[in-house]
Amino acid sequence: MDNHIIQINNLVKIYGKKQVLKDLSLSIPMGSVYGLLGKNGEGKTTLIKCLLGLLRPSAGSVRTLCDDPWNFRDQTKAQLSYVPQSDRLYPWLTVRQIIDYTASFYRHWNKDLIDRLVKEWRIDWEDKVGLLSEGQAQKVSILLSLGHEPQLLVFDEPVASLDPQARREFLKTILEIVSGRECTVFFSTHITSDLERVADHVAILNNGGIAFDGELDMLKEGFKRLRILAQHPLPADFSFNGCLRCETSDNGAIVTVNNYSSQLKEDLEKKYEAKVQIEDLNLEEIFLELTQ
Repeated sequence: MDNHIIQINNLVKIYGKKQVLKDLSLSIPMGSVYGLLGKNGEGKTTLIKCLLGLLRPSAGSVRTLCDDPWNFRDQTKAQLSYVPQSDRLYPWLTVRQIIDYTASFYRHWNKDLIDRLVKEWRIDWEDKVGLLSEGQAQKVSILLSLGHEPQLLVFDEPVASLDPQARREFLKTILEIVSGRECTVFFSTHITSDLERVADHVAILNNGGIAFDGELDMLKEGFKRLRILAQHPLPADFSFNGCLRCETSDNGAIVTVNNYSSQLKEDLEKKYEAKVQIEDLNLEEIFLELTQ
């Protein structure tokens, strides 16, 4: 079996005259926690629906769990879970009833896990789903996705309705699930701090394509802010390979680079007789540099 649980090649999705996804390619390794980051309206939900067979691509190919999403086999569906940003639950059922109802569709259901999470997440078994707050309803949706212990968990903005404490509980649970068994988590979010806590891989969606796809640590190692102070005025066209953004003022410059190395620092110091100070960037800063 391929070590990529999702393989997307040259994906195109067009709505009417608007092309949302443009020749997009992406590979999701098995066993990873993969975060999809993008501005509102960039096509995160469209991409997720294409890899789940909820939308048909206009062009290109998608393989999820080595299967064609538009023609998923039953055994493939049994290994999937999907929680949309806004889920529609049966409002007349209690929490207990909707969990029992969902469990009845699966041969395997980890009752102990769900019982524990209901207690830890402070959910009342007898509350009517339709009377739950938006955050509590989101917790129930997440619970329903975990009970059959799928091989692939897909979340679209899973913590958008949760308060900070609930978000931390959810992220902690995700890490426990992934570390405890073979499971891949793919989730979209606009909360970069949450992604940094749990993701080992990240894809950044921009203008319908992928601006970055790879390990989060590699992304953060390559992107740096350089503060340069030279002994002489810098040239008006000061720039170099890998420079994303540059602000110059006389003999100083603030530069963002996407290919930092110690050799680059040495070369700049030597060429411009300068002192170069290196600053790390967090994921939010990197995201803004890549998408603005």
